[in-house]
Amino acid sequence: MDKKTTNMESTNNKLIAEFMKLPTEVFNSGIMNYHHDGAWYEEHELSYNVSWDWLMPVVEKCLTTGDRQHFVINDALLTCNIEEVYKAVVEFIKQYNDER
Repeated sequence: MDKKTTNMESTNNKLIAEFMKLPTEVFNSGIMNYHHDGAWYEEHELSYNVSWDWLMPVVEKCLTTGDRQHFVINDALLTCNIEEVYKAVVEFIKQYNDER
């Protein structure tokens, strides 16, 4: 995996964490930490792009947020491919943020 991809995933994972309104804290390392499911994670440890356990609560929130167009996420879910669902969620959140 190249550095650009890693940086993009990190940026997108932070976008998702903000959408989910995760509590944040900056500890001694000076790095933003996010509280998720009872533990603190540094920015680079956010796992929305690799874990269904992390991603599915986001999908649920997207599907229950207003009357947005959910068909892209629904179609991605039918693929059972986490990369496709992750991309659809990120695009949904970007559109959601643009409309606010």
